[in-house]
Amino acid sequence: MQLEVGSILEGKVTGITKFGAFVELPGGKTGMVHISEVAPTFVKEIRDFVTENQTVKVKVLSINEEGKISLSMKKALDPAQQQPPRREPRAGGSRPPRQPRPAAVSPGRPGNYEWQSRRIEGGSFEDMMSRFKQSSDEKMSDLKRAVESKRGGFSRHNNSRG
Repeated sequence: MQLEVGSILEGKVTGITKFGAFVELPGGKTGMVHISEVAPTFVKEIRDFVTENQTVKVKVLSINEEGKISLSMKKALDPAQQQPPRREPRAGGSRPPRQPRPAAVSPGRPGNYEWQSRRIEGGSFEDMMSRFKQSSDEKMSDLKRAVESKRGGFSRHNNSRG
């Protein structure tokens, strides 16, 4: 029997690993169903969905040059079954709809910032690195000043304690 990509077949699970299941197909060839292709829901433990010697319906996803066959159990399902189940609403009602964020933000109000690119067109790599280093040095000195002021104004260079 010639295997073709897209064909749906039945096979027997011959082995289970943490990353998938090996399925023996008609004609004696073996393919693998990756854990992400087992079911339309998140699969943490593959043994919750398949057992060894179980007959499963699979779809051939691909056959590589070395003859490795990639299979899917979830794509072999009917289209209605391929969709993950809808989550049930939480107890206590549904969640209120999200409010859109304001498009324009006034720069004078604390906590409201509008992102602006500081990218400067042109200039060599060395120029950009020089600007970056200067900016970094300024930020580091600001941080050091802030830390020293929290310690009561004493620094290792200016220790006026006796």
